[in-house]
Amino acid sequence: MNNALNFEPNTADNRDYPGLFIVFEGGDGSGKSTQVKLLAEALKNTHPDIVVTREPGGTDIGEKLRSLVLEHGHGEVDAHTEALIFAASRAALAHQLIQPTLERGGIVLCDRYIDSSAAYQGAGRQLGIENVVNLSLWATENLTPDLTILLDIPLDAGRARTDARGAADRMESEPDTFHTVLHQTFSTLAAQNPERYAVIDGTGSIAEVHAQVLSAVHTKLQEQE
Repeated sequence: MNNALNFEPNTADNRDYPGLFIVFEGGDGSGKSTQVKLLAEALKNTHPDIVVTREPGGTDIGEKLRSLVLEHGHGEVDAHTEALIFAASRAALAHQLIQPTLERGGIVLCDRYIDSSAAYQGAGRQLGIENVVNLSLWATENLTPDLTILLDIPLDAGRARTDARGAADRMESEPDTFHTVLHQTFSTLAAQNPERYAVIDGTGSIAEVHAQVLSAVHTKLQEQE
């Protein structure tokens, strides 16, 4: 795997906005949505301008695209179309919500971003990580996270959680071989980008994982001051 996602880390010296952009990544069932909500609640008193969003989605057009790509059956959306739909949703989110929030000094917490496309479409769908990443960088005008939190859990643990929820979407319903590729890709991306990534063991209790997330975020906030 190449270093297609080896972004230059955002620092106080090279950022052109005063806000903070935090992304949560991980396989299905890793607990991202829960941890995003807990982090927003923990930060709201000291950082009231917090925007919580998700991919695909987050805007009117993004939510329509989310329904289109996640609810259709297998084979109804081919890999290239899928990648383009995710990029279109990401473009709308970056320009309509993320960038304006960062420019006014707010914090954005996003459930998935470019790294998910690298894993799901680039590696999982075998479209090529560099191809998919370049598409997203063009779509977002190179808007990249300040911090990416990877919630790392074994494949069987993630599968058990998604099975317990029921009503799996197209991505969650993919076979274990697909999700194994995703897990390997996220791990490799984290290893390639240690300045941007905080890898957290997602197998602990919700409170334990939250404590580790909060520690990583406080460290990043101090660095950005």
